Amino acid sequence: MAIVKITGQGLTAIAMSVGLLWGCIVSERVIIRHANLEADRTRQELRLLKVRRYSQPVAAPALKLPRPVAPVVG
Repeated sequence: MAIVKITGQGLTAIAMSVGLLWGCIVSERVIIRHANLEADRTRQELRLLKVRRYSQPVAAPALKLPRPVAPVVG
C-alpha cells in the first residue's frame, strides 16, 4: 500500500538534479587537475629560472659618459 507516489515530473526533477550534481563533480575534478598541472609547470619554470640565474655570467657595467655641456647664451 503506497502512501506517496512520485510523479513523472518528480522523477524528471530528480534525474536532472542527479545529472547536475555529477556534472559539478566531474567539472571540479577537471578544474583541480588543470590547476595542479599549472602549479607543477610553474614550479618547474621557477627551478629553471634559478638555475639559469646562477649559471649565466654577469656582464660588466657600462661606463657612464659625462653629460655634454650645453653652451650658455647671454
